[in-house]
Amino acid sequence: MNDLIVLRPEGLYCPAGDFHIDPHKRVPRAVVTHAHGDHAKSGCGRYWTAAAGYKLLRHRLGAGAQVRPLEYGQRFDLNGVQISLHPAGHILGSAQVRLEHEGRVWVVSGDYKREPDPSCEPFESVACEVFVTEATFASPEYVWAPAGQAAREIHQWWMENRTQGQASVLFCYALGKAQRVLAELMAHAPEQTVYLHTAMMKLVSIYRQQNVAMLPTLGVSQVARHQDFRGALILVPPHVFGTSWLHRLQPYRSGFASGWMGVDGARAKRYDRGFAMSDHADWPALLQTIRDSGAKRVLAMHGETATLIATLQAQGIAAEALRVEA
Repeated sequence: MNDLIVLRPEGLYCPAGDFHIDPHKRVPRAVVTHAHGDHAKSGCGRYWTAAAGYKLLRHRLGAGAQVRPLEYGQRFDLNGVQISLHPAGHILGSAQVRLEHEGRVWVVSGDYKREPDPSCEPFESVACEVFVTEATFASPEYVWAPAGQAAREIHQWWMENRTQGQASVLFCYALGKAQRVLAELMAHAPEQTVYLHTAMMKLVSIYRQQNVAMLPTLGVSQVARHQDFRGALILVPPHVFGTSWLHRLQPYRSGFASGWMGVDGARAKRYDRGFAMSDHADWPALLQTIRDSGAKRVLAMHGETATLIATLQAQGIAAEALRVEA
């Protein structure tokens, strides 16, 4: 019997249902796990996504895109394949894709994490026979600190910089990470206003529309040119690093919130401070998720697949890297 999911040059493809999951080229039918740009390709014929992430995806794709929002757990049919979406815990509206066809059940994880995050729905384990998993941090050295620790460290750094007359410029991804920082800081400084780069403002607004509680925010572009930012926290996307846009924020200290900060010394040296805050599963969470799924076969993609495959094979699980179909 043929596999329910194969990897083609356009991305993940379901031959039985004739649709793609997170394609990176234009295709007629796309089931999208979340609104990050590397998972949501514009120009596809029709899209299906989780209702919680619908507004984010429409913002990414534009008003003309044909997007059908689906509640978590709601089943729908594409050419005889029963599909449902389940929370992935990666960002707001992120989803795992469950596929059922002729008695077989597969799950495509998309990007996921299991640690608590007040800015998105918690991860849900989904039973399956075959689990297609991301492997971004699939190595034993990737073990995240307890939930909330990174936010505490960010707040402490911010307050230390304030006492020294410095602004705190925190580089973080505009979708997902920025909103998580704002939500987790609610426990430490609920009335403090945080300044945002323009690229983050609409995305934060969409999260607020979804009733995600976050610190008050103002766009840097919304305040006077002579604004003194000393003592303030400013969230900025990574692509702004080293540009003249930062000049008006001086004097400042820089930080970066990312899972890579815990292990990538070269990247961390670019900033005054690194905070290991990841929206992907660490090594223990990857293994726990596979155990919870009950899958007898695992296909790994997006990252360090070799270590994960060897570990699973030693446990008697049929594991392999998902490769482009010849």
